[in-house]
Formats: sequence, C-alpha cells, structure tokens
Amino acid sequence: MGRLCFLDTETTSLRPDRRAWEVGLIVRDPGGEDREFHWFVGTEDLDLGNADPMSLKVGQFYERHPDYAGVITSDRVTEAYVLCRLEKWTRGAHLVGAVVSFDAELIAARMRAHWMCPSWHYHLVDVEALAAGWLHRDAAVKENRQSALEEASRQRDLAVPPWNSDELTAALGVKVPEGERHTALGDARWARAVYDAVTGRAS
Repeated sequence: MGRLCFLDTETTSLRPDRRAWEVGLIVRDPGGEDREFHWFVGTEDLDLGNADPMSLKVGQFYERHPDYAGVITSDRVTEAYVLCRLEKWTRGAHLVGAVVSFDAELIAARMRAHWMCPSWHYHLVDVEALAAGWLHRDAAVKENRQSALEEASRQRDLAVPPWNSDELTAALGVKVPEGERHTALGDARWARAVYDAVTGRAS
C-alpha cells in the first residue's frame, strides 16, 4: 500500500475561486503510522471580500480562526507554507476524504497559483461512496437471512443517493466526536475512521 492522505478543508465559499482557511491532514505511510497536521491560513491570504457568509458560518470561522478569535497559535501560517507542506506530503499519495474532489480541486488550483504542481495519485478515495458500497454489499448478504431482512432494507435506503453522511457512517458504527464536525482535522479524522471501518483496519 502506498501513502494515504486523509484530507479536509474549511473554505471561504463553494465557488471555484474559494480559499481554504483551515486545513487538516493525516498522513498514513505504508508502514501504517499516522501523522496529523493542522493549519489555519492567515486572513491576509484569504480574500474575505469574496467569501460567502454561510460557508464561513458552517465552519465557525469567526469563532475559531485565530485572527478573529484572538488566539495565538503556531497553527496560523501563510497559504504558501500550507501548500508547500501539502505538496510534499501528497506527492504520489492517494487522497482520502468525504467528497475529497472538492478539497483536491481547491488545493490544486492554489498550488498552481503558487507555481507548484499537484502530484497526488489521480484515483481519489471518497469515503462516503465507500460506505454506501459497503452497506449495499452487507445488505445483500443479510437479505439471504430472513431474520436480517428489515436491517438490510434500512441499509439499502441509507446507501441510495443523495446521502446523509452522518446516517451513512453511523450505520458503519462510526460516530463523529462532539464539536469536531466541520473542523478540518475533525473531518479528516472522521474520513479516516470511515475508511478504516470499511477496510477492516483495527482502530
């Protein structure tokens, strides 16, 4: 197995010109060791005049970003710093996350704006799709047992798009710790937990 990078970003909007104001990354090397990284991008690099208030609200930007929350932290860095670290760790790796294409598109665009080449593996791993596939397969197995028909039907309903990510992953036994949802590192940890539940890795 190659390197896996569990990735999540909190962003200024959903538009193509969005910026990441928070980035969470968990790097899993082939040996299985996990390393966590977390950064807040300084507001001087965010173009907040082009931000969407609802996107900022979802991630609690004004409550959590050190420039507004009045917190001094070494996690507050420049966008260029974050992109250099991401370029290093994701080079040749598989990106894993919840709708990770959203994060990959953003990071790739910002890397190219800083004269860097995004070079992760082109196969992106969406944990919600993994979870839905696992539930469909598990439902098929249960349908062969009369006692499990009701559970199989419920799983099939959960696995049909559009997905409710909380319900989908709860069906795998994965729960998001209170207060960590819609934080970059919290969502990266959640993606890792879903991936490990589907692949059978012991936590």
